[in-house]
Amino acid sequence: MKIKTLAATLVVSALSISAATADILDTIKERGTLIVGTKADYKPYGFLDTSGAVIGIEPDLAKDVADKLGVDIEFVPVVSSNRMQFLEQGKIDLMIATMTDKPDRREVVLIPDPNYYSSGTNVLALKSLGLKEWEDLRGKPVCGIQGAFYNKATSQTYGAEIVAFKGTAEAYSALKGGNCAAFVYDDSAIVAKAADPDWADYEMPLQTIDDAPWGLAVALGEEKFGQMMSEMIIEWHKTGRILELETKWGVTNTPFAQAMHDKYK
Repeated sequence: MKIKTLAATLVVSALSISAATADILDTIKERGTLIVGTKADYKPYGFLDTSGAVIGIEPDLAKDVADKLGVDIEFVPVVSSNRMQFLEQGKIDLMIATMTDKPDRREVVLIPDPNYYSSGTNVLALKSLGLKEWEDLRGKPVCGIQGAFYNKATSQTYGAEIVAFKGTAEAYSALKGGNCAAFVYDDSAIVAKAADPDWADYEMPLQTIDDAPWGLAVALGEEKFGQMMSEMIIEWHKTGRILELETKWGVTNTPFAQAMHDKYK
């Protein structure tokens, strides 16, 4: 009786291990759909069109991955505070969501090399406020996004009083409503917002700091998928795909994208 019980236990354990280590690429192909977490409030990198569909630079990159796998694509909107959790919980297969590559994040998700993009930190503020230096933020309420790494530096180094919001829509609304003196965010998004006629009274007045690369991610342990994504990122840089998408979506070609193209072409 004990032998049978032990044997049954070993079988169950083997099946559990097999399920736990099942290749996500096989799962995606069997499902016929790649589920990708992207931003839906970060124009032009990931945002909603008039029909409610997610579009932008990162959704276009994600579509490249689905096409390579020969499957359909489904977008799941994520924000800074939940994007890694969605990947951990299996709600998404791949995350391409304007995430800065940080050592602590590599302990939570698998970030393939090389990085695919880069941005720095700056603020959006009324031109009439006359901000010139980061120190000008001291003691002022500054809108931020929950989970963004630069909130801490803006608060501790420059003395700003961070008012954190879950998404950019709320932060932009608070800024226009006068609840914040500025909005600290990625300079790549601020440039696009400042070019919008509705934001003609606002500017990006400070020197960009903390220029940092972005990392897309898959779940920890998904080495095969990670390797595939590494190869795709290199191909994007080699062919100038990211430069092409920047132009398509109205972004001036960034030094990072150009440097990576020059490196791999």
